[in-house]
Amino acid sequence: MAEPVSMSELFVREFEKNDGTVLRFNQSEIGDVGCVVWDAALVLSKYLETEDFSGGNDLKSKLVVELGAGTGAVGLVAASLGANVTVTDLPQFVPLMELNIRDNAASLAGTAQAVALTWGTELDGTVPAAPDLVLLADCIYYEESLEPLVKTVHSLCGENTLALCCYEKRDTGNKPEIERRFLQLMGEVFDKDYVPTERQDPHFSSDDIHIIRFTLKKTEIS
Repeated sequence: MAEPVSMSELFVREFEKNDGTVLRFNQSEIGDVGCVVWDAALVLSKYLETEDFSGGNDLKSKLVVELGAGTGAVGLVAASLGANVTVTDLPQFVPLMELNIRDNAASLAGTAQAVALTWGTELDGTVPAAPDLVLLADCIYYEESLEPLVKTVHSLCGENTLALCCYEKRDTGNKPEIERRFLQLMGEVFDKDYVPTERQDPHFSSDDIHIIRFTLKKTEIS
């Protein structure tokens, strides 16, 4: 069970987009790992602004779901680029996500809503089915959450959904095994494509942080 999030001891992380717009993300000094903006979230957020991701197509009016959003940072960057975004996490994170939606409302070209979602549970209609894009930033952390996470990603994705996963490679403890197991589980139902650092934002990329593009295998679609 994740720790409760303290809404009384907050500090702000600023994020500047390529157009100079600054988003402000409230973080909590007290709570679980989802209370702060991790480096992988920044790398994935900046990737959304690259030509490699967009290919000349913007996110305007696209349906986007962020899983394990914590602060909602990556989803809010997508919303600032015109997407209609649902940021999701455990119920205790919803107030923090809602606060960040309110504080960045003036910078959003699209829409954003915060919804409680526990991985592995049945989707109840509060989260859009078959969105255009599913975002995951540093969600590969706890061994017991891997199968529920993959189940939820699989349930969400439709034929044309792209799932973007960004995570920091960690070599301590059982973290390499957790990464291996996640990739194995995802590989059973998704095709994967690693995004090399040279295709990422030149200032927000690292050899230790990986971005993977996942799409449903054709056997899953047919």
